[in-house]
Amino acid sequence: MSSAAPHAILLADYKPFPYLLGHVDLHFALHPTQTRVKARLAFAPNPAAEPGQDLRLDGEQLVLKSLALNGSPLGLQPDATGLTIPFAELPKGAFTLETEVEISPQTNTSLDGLYMSNGMYCTQCEAQGFRKITFYPDRPDVMARFDVTMETDLPVQLSNGNPTGPGAWHDPWPKPAYLFALVAGDLVAHSDSFTTMSGRSVALNIYVRPGDAHKCAYAMDSLIRSMKWDEQVYGREYDLDIFNIVAVDDFNMGAMENKGLNIFNSKLVLATAETATDDDYARIEAVIAHEYFHNWTGNRITCRDWFQLCLKEGLTVYRDQQFSGDMRGHAVKRIDDVLTLRARQFREDQGPLAHPVRPESYMEINNFYTATIYEKGAEVIGMLKLLVGDDAYAKALDLYFTRHDGQAATIEDWLRVFEDTTGRDLTQFKRWYTEAGTPRLKVTDDFKDGTYTLHFEQENRATPGQPWKGPKVLPIAVGLLFGDDETHSPTTVLEMTETRQSFQFKGLAHRPCPSILRGFSAPVVLDHPQQYPQHDFLLAHDTDPFNKWEAGRAFAKDQLARMTAGAELSPAWAKALARVVLDAGLDPAFRALCLRLPSDDDMAQTLHDAGQTPDPDRIYAARRAMGDALAAHMEPHLPGLVADMANPGPFTPDAKAAGRRALGNAALALLTRVDHGAAAQMAYATADNMTDTVGALSCLLDIGAGEAEAALFAERWSGDANVMDKWFALRIGLATPGKAVAVAQELTAHPLFNWKNPNRFRALIGTLAGHHAGFHAANGAGYAFVAEWLLRMDQLNPQTAARLSTGFETWPRYSAGRQALIRAELRRIQATPGLSRNLGEMVGRMLDS
Repeated sequence: MSSAAPHAILLADYKPFPYLLGHVDLHFALHPTQTRVKARLAFAPNPAAEPGQDLRLDGEQLVLKSLALNGSPLGLQPDATGLTIPFAELPKGAFTLETEVEISPQTNTSLDGLYMSNGMYCTQCEAQGFRKITFYPDRPDVMARFDVTMETDLPVQLSNGNPTGPGAWHDPWPKPAYLFALVAGDLVAHSDSFTTMSGRSVALNIYVRPGDAHKCAYAMDSLIRSMKWDEQVYGREYDLDIFNIVAVDDFNMGAMENKGLNIFNSKLVLATAETATDDDYARIEAVIAHEYFHNWTGNRITCRDWFQLCLKEGLTVYRDQQFSGDMRGHAVKRIDDVLTLRARQFREDQGPLAHPVRPESYMEINNFYTATIYEKGAEVIGMLKLLVGDDAYAKALDLYFTRHDGQAATIEDWLRVFEDTTGRDLTQFKRWYTEAGTPRLKVTDDFKDGTYTLHFEQENRATPGQPWKGPKVLPIAVGLLFGDDETHSPTTVLEMTETRQSFQFKGLAHRPCPSILRGFSAPVVLDHPQQYPQHDFLLAHDTDPFNKWEAGRAFAKDQLARMTAGAELSPAWAKALARVVLDAGLDPAFRALCLRLPSDDDMAQTLHDAGQTPDPDRIYAARRAMGDALAAHMEPHLPGLVADMANPGPFTPDAKAAGRRALGNAALALLTRVDHGAAAQMAYATADNMTDTVGALSCLLDIGAGEAEAALFAERWSGDANVMDKWFALRIGLATPGKAVAVAQELTAHPLFNWKNPNRFRALIGTLAGHHAGFHAANGAGYAFVAEWLLRMDQLNPQTAARLSTGFETWPRYSAGRQALIRAELRRIQATPGLSRNLGEMVGRMLDS
């Protein structure tokens, strides 16, 4: 906790650190409450910085035991946030600073810095955790080579780089402190090897607790495929003799790309058919790849300062999306990515927490590990690749790796390699990095004398701190569809650069039906009013998989919006959707996505955008009614569809088998609505994998049944933390709105609700915050419950509390009564004594909107 008033850090204030750091020696004498850390830092004046500056080292929660400069003791004392050595006491040239500090890993509940997880020592230093380990210039542009040694009786002792002896490691590549990692514990390794494209053999290890080694095979396979893919697609070869992954139970994030020693949340490593769903397997594959790809886009080339965070994260997300598309199919992957973007980033962009992909200021950098940085950052890179073309993109990336290897780079450096490669001026495109908000793209059209014209108008609305924005560069992928028997036009990418712009297609025999924003070519909200015939036609005939799916979704949202106002559901919607779902020529995974109705939160935003005040209870009821109507319409086909999608033989996690399970379980969910759970009960009893087990249990809970099955599930899996996280989330996520808070309150008393574990806290508190109608209960019970638990978590782990506070960010959408209730809870949080900087900043931004 910090009692000091927070102050904003500004991008405009950046200055190079006044001293270069060539080499770091660290020695750890590990002890749960009295770990001693000796550091030897080799400094030299930085010729690129202003001369005559003091040496300021960051440090928090450190007990200084000794301090020496070139071997001579210094009598200086640290303050609450670090240690300053006056310039007058520094030698004119190079010098060595030696410190010894004492820290307490066991009581470090923030899971930031060096801490303990069930007897294992581990670290998390991004973004600013290293300052809790020793006094250091804890900023990404200070890069040094590290040597590390450890004193401990624990059998496994790991750090960055290559091993040089028992508990000794040398990292030959300069890195910033946020990439430092250390692990020590009683662990076992699942091992393999990889031969690089130049013929070097790399030892691969995944370290887990005893008893979990059999759950590592898929993670290892994903790692090997990632290494091979990065060589083939980007020409990037791994650069150490060993690559280690460690699974940790207590972890604030998903994983961390520390050089040669990736530390992972255990849920993103451990998987067997009995314990992991297909979604788990896909996520493990993607995150393993993501952290490995960081070896070049984040480690070898890092970011100059934390304002450039999107440079490493957006680029690496884009790379892992490419990889997953190659592994699992690009059409389904693209739809999944856009669903995530709209659910998380569009919501962020349209609320009080909106910020640019590259922010101009922050108070707590951990609050900017957001969907805007990651997902929107990846979308910006995808647009850039679409605009310049595949060949130019590849050449620009080669230049980027060559020019900036070993450097801490900026967005300007990134864009410059594209300008130098292509000759394009990217000044206007840079607005995607510097301006917040999701553009709205309005479309009208006309047809006359064989010429079809599309008229576009982009609107870039005000966001916090940015009342005015210029037009963005928008790549708009368009195809023209005609009658059933005519050839459709190929996709054309239109480049929009003005606020209003028109494009003509000449020589057409008759008016086409446009397929606009194919592949979701730009992250915008498309405003193109269409009615039933157009939705139906595109759903049936569009050759672009994304827009085929999008037509069905737009049709569903249009119907849901009408239903919340009291209208009846059109039978045409169910008929059109069933035609696609029953088309055996389409990918089962795609058909399963078509069956997924728009979420309650998505509909709330859709209604808000249309100038209506969303009612969570009405949305919930309309969506239930829509699902019931679809089930009734498809009832004759559902048993056969469920049976047809059964996979013969033993479980495999490949994309084809996963797609069949996805469609089978989606069909089972509809069948459960009409057979009162008979098929789902049978499916639960006979399931031989976690995907089908959770699928069947979800079907039963969704209709208010399944209590016996849920109890059996908890009894069977009480010893597996990752599986029990699913159980907690299911119990709350599928509760009816009127019972959601009560169920959550009951579950907080469950003996397995270890709220100090971030995964378990997210499974319960985070799921309730995401239960749209339950969280937004008209009496405010959901708001009060979540606020109370955020305050409790803030005392131990401010990062987790701050990240889950985003459940409140959509408050401006709702009625005056709900707004008042939310603001009252936010003010209560804000007024709490000892509130962390993390949670305080988030609440302040939401209240200031």
